[in-house]
Amino acid sequence: MRHRLRGRTFRVQSGGIISSLLGLLFVVVLCVVLYLARGPLLRLAGESWIIDDPLDRADAIIVLSDDNFYADRATRAADLYRHNMAPVVVASGRRLRPYAGIAELMEHDLIERGVPKDKIVRVAHNAENTREEAQALVQQALEHKWRSVIVVTSNYHTRRARYIFLHVFPAQFQVRVTGSHDGDFDPEHWWQTRQSLKALTREFAGMIVAIWELRGRPTAISATPAVVGRYALGPLQIV
Repeated sequence: MRHRLRGRTFRVQSGGIISSLLGLLFVVVLCVVLYLARGPLLRLAGESWIIDDPLDRADAIIVLSDDNFYADRATRAADLYRHNMAPVVVASGRRLRPYAGIAELMEHDLIERGVPKDKIVRVAHNAENTREEAQALVQQALEHKWRSVIVVTSNYHTRRARYIFLHVFPAQFQVRVTGSHDGDFDPEHWWQTRQSLKALTREFAGMIVAIWELRGRPTAISATPAVVGRYALGPLQIV
């Protein structure tokens, strides 16, 4: 009897050890696979974060504040204007001084890129984030009786901006978001540069905050489905 119990105990212990070794081997293999596939997976994450709505002619093109050094947002907005996607372009910008701010800089960038000065609506505000900027811009939209807008922002900012504007603008508005190329953000290699890594990490955190702050609000009319991937190369071409 004792020999039988010892044999049974040994088999149970052996089975437990083998199961543990197999589990450990599975974890090791999984880690190796993830390490080898980290490039494609991280690239997929970066490119999937970027969205672009199909674009139709709208009442206004809105360029969000804090454009980069290369004025990529203004360049994208000017391209849309030249393709007759809207009759006016809104230069949205934070106040830096009582007499000047980012809106004035953006107006200068738009004029340099071919947008007539009388077709630019300058909107100066004290917004500290995208939600507050959207709240300032919705007042302009109501005053001008716009019913449809194209929001231009940096490619990495499109998903969060779209979520915020759809929840801040009234339900009867049609809101479409398009991304500009950003010289400081590479969606294919974002984890390799400090600037790109900071930008995407900030967007992830900002999206969580936006979902919490805007919970329970109705959404405006969106262009569906949005295209996931790189920014559009032309006003009607989505990539």
